[in-house]
Amino acid sequence: MNRQKTGRSGEQLAAAHLHQKGYEIVTTNWHCTRGEVDIIARDGDMLVFVEVKTRRSADTGDALVSMTPRKQQRLIAAAQTYMADHDLDTQTWRIDVVAVGLPYGAQPVVDHVEDALDW
Repeated sequence: MNRQKTGRSGEQLAAAHLHQKGYEIVTTNWHCTRGEVDIIARDGDMLVFVEVKTRRSADTGDALVSMTPRKQQRLIAAAQTYMADHDLDTQTWRIDVVAVGLPYGAQPVVDHVEDALDW
């Protein structure tokens, strides 16, 4: 499986996981000049911007480590742009990270970290 297919598979599994937890998926793969957001969802009244990190092993522990300060800032900037573009300035929001492990020949592993970034 190439990187692009791995990433898409991870995003689909993450969206299914969020849906199963009661989240409403608003959109996926939202892009702007300041960055991109893998999944935008609603958790009750909270708008949630989700970064999905997919690995080809069951070890999902490095997902948060891979969120470099630069990547965090781009994600925050993209979230702020989405909020401004959709007149949601007073909406409460947070950023979550979903780490997906796709070990060969085994069940996928999904780890969801709510409110993962201090912004």
